[in-house]
Amino acid sequence: MTTTFKGKISLDIRDSKPDWTPFRARKAPEGAPNVLVILYDDTGLAAWEPFGGRIEMPTLQRLADRGLRYSQWHTTALCSPTRSCFLTGRNHHQNGFATISEAASGFPGYSSHIPPECASMATVLREAGWSTFWVGKNHNIPVDEWTMGSSKKRWPLGQGYDRYYGFVGGETNNWYPDLVEDNHYIAQPYSPEEGYHLSRDLADKALEFIRDSKQTEPDKPWYLWFCPGANHAPHHAPKAFIDKYRGKFDDGYEAYREWALTRMIKAGILPKGTELTPLNPMAEGSFTEADAVRPWETLSPDEKRLFSRMAEVYAAFSEYTDTEIGRIVDYLEESGQLDNTLVIYCADNGASGEGSPNGSVNEGKFANGYPDDIEQNLAMIDKLGSPETYNHYPTGWAAAFSTPFRMFKRYSYQGGVADPLVISWPRGIKARGEVRTQYHHCTDIVPTILDCCGVSFPKVVDGYEQVPLSGVSMRYSFDQPHAPSRKETQYYEMLGTRGIWHRGWKAVTEHGPFTDLGHFDKDRWQLFHTEVDRSESRDLAEQYPDRLQKLVALWMEEAKKFNVLPLSDLGVMGLLKMEFKPPVPPSGQFVYYPGTSEIPEHSAANTHGVSFKVLADVEFTPRTKGVIFAHGSRFGGHSLFVKNGKLFYTYNFLGIAPEQKLIGDAPKAGEHVVGVEFTKQRTGSYQESYGPARLYIDDKVVAESEIRTMTGHFAITGEGLCIGYDSGDVVSGEYEPGFDFSDGTLSRVVFDVGDDAYVDVEAHLAAAIARD
Repeated sequence: MTTTFKGKISLDIRDSKPDWTPFRARKAPEGAPNVLVILYDDTGLAAWEPFGGRIEMPTLQRLADRGLRYSQWHTTALCSPTRSCFLTGRNHHQNGFATISEAASGFPGYSSHIPPECASMATVLREAGWSTFWVGKNHNIPVDEWTMGSSKKRWPLGQGYDRYYGFVGGETNNWYPDLVEDNHYIAQPYSPEEGYHLSRDLADKALEFIRDSKQTEPDKPWYLWFCPGANHAPHHAPKAFIDKYRGKFDDGYEAYREWALTRMIKAGILPKGTELTPLNPMAEGSFTEADAVRPWETLSPDEKRLFSRMAEVYAAFSEYTDTEIGRIVDYLEESGQLDNTLVIYCADNGASGEGSPNGSVNEGKFANGYPDDIEQNLAMIDKLGSPETYNHYPTGWAAAFSTPFRMFKRYSYQGGVADPLVISWPRGIKARGEVRTQYHHCTDIVPTILDCCGVSFPKVVDGYEQVPLSGVSMRYSFDQPHAPSRKETQYYEMLGTRGIWHRGWKAVTEHGPFTDLGHFDKDRWQLFHTEVDRSESRDLAEQYPDRLQKLVALWMEEAKKFNVLPLSDLGVMGLLKMEFKPPVPPSGQFVYYPGTSEIPEHSAANTHGVSFKVLADVEFTPRTKGVIFAHGSRFGGHSLFVKNGKLFYTYNFLGIAPEQKLIGDAPKAGEHVVGVEFTKQRTGSYQESYGPARLYIDDKVVAESEIRTMTGHFAITGEGLCIGYDSGDVVSGEYEPGFDFSDGTLSRVVFDVGDDAYVDVEAHLAAAIARD
């Protein structure tokens, strides 16, 4: 916006009059609120105590008691898509986020590139006079732009945020996260042994951002988007919080569903007469066995003990993070800001089924199509939630925490899209502790915030004409508990599953994600009258065929309007043929240098399920030690390093002991080429690769052994390729975190990938999905 200069300009400054007006930032409207949006991952409607669940959430309860709980608020069923709606206020396909960024493909609704016609709310609020902060998870950077050499236009600072601190991707290790500050990767500030946990660190940084702003601009409102790693896997929490829940889930997930439904009805979250849906409601062939639920009564005593502990850890993770958020709320109250802070506290999709029917102590196994072993899992039961595990509960708990609905995350049924939402704004909401039942969606969050702030979304941003916001403001419901829903229509589509809600009725396809079925025109649609059947338990398709056909036609109208097509339920091979891959240089070689930032796995040389060579130019001394290259973590990865006069290559296969090692004497002082070669000869039952690995010093093989390598991604933890050090959680137990290369000169590391580098990718799909 250009403002006319109203001062006076003469030849001499002494005769001139200044005017600061054109240069001053725009001020927010008088009395405008601060905005705090808290967005959890992977949390069904029946998980948290304020909504009838068993997980204690003292901060959420405190806000609910001073505000409103919404019982019919909905998401997209997956994290990146939902978060894109929070960013822009448009439907997820309009944002290019039909799915997670790692699974992007070259279609407008599936690109993971938010178009400039869908500008972010932060851009608008910043121009309107707010400080804008983003802390925590960012799963909305295009996967081809995660690297340090990429454009930062779609990183937070390019999306209207003044400051950013958090992690890029769907998940990260909460004890050893991959951290980003503003536009660059950084090391974590201290270790778990010193008390580090990501939830604590993020709360500290959020407090820092707000305090920094208020001490210099005390009258300027702020907007903070706080996105913890909770409740996404890995489920990590301090032991004291885990032990607090000991025994609280021993009754099993079927019993939990019965118990929770009663409490949800009593709390007014669900109407009387709401019924439970079946645990495995999908038609044969419409979903994968990985999403099935094993009945509790069929489990062995050891399995019950293990599964119960996994739920305890999840609950502890959720509550611990809530108490850290409590420190932010405490500060706002102490500093007199809470009364005029609009707090929106919610989750991005239903409970997660990525733990498979058996749960896991290393989610990387699921991501590599490799089965969990119950005995190995039991051996780690007392270490669940600690740095030694990367755990996830089984599908039974996903169904339980999404009570009383069908299925869970990734599905267009209520189990995937119905989520908890609390809104608190003491100055702007008269009601206290009440429930609102109006039907709403995550596209309604941006209109609600702008309405409360007294700001309109401009028609043009940065020269681009904006597409209209997709949602409606929820502010009308704040003090009108019985007002009819102003939302009239909302389509759903996720990984080939489809749904459409219109004025109290919903149609859903009986079609699971990743089934590779296709034939969408042959899908059987179900019909539910959600105004009276909130759980979608009674299919009325045969009773009201005309109504159903109108809804199906309406879904197609919405799909064409919002870039939903083409539909994709592709299985492993089909989806991975379309995922982003770094272009292979003509030489087939990737050259990396020390002193550089970590390279995200999707942009690093691919060594998964293929033959490869890694060679390094090194000048050795008698004291040389440290990492030459490392990729991954203790839960899967490989590393070449020097220690105690020995040259090591270690391949950590999914954290399954023992580490596979090749060891030789380190070369004499001087310049040498050292490295490893793996030749893939065969694949195993789960597409893991087998073949000889050879450790080289110059042209001499100094150690050789057959090893098995992973076909899926290492970086479930987000840990990429490091040159001259090992970031975060290290690959090998032979050294401590970091283990920087020293007392020698590391010139470069060259990765030479085989001709099959992007052919044999059978287990990559789950790696992408596990990041959502």
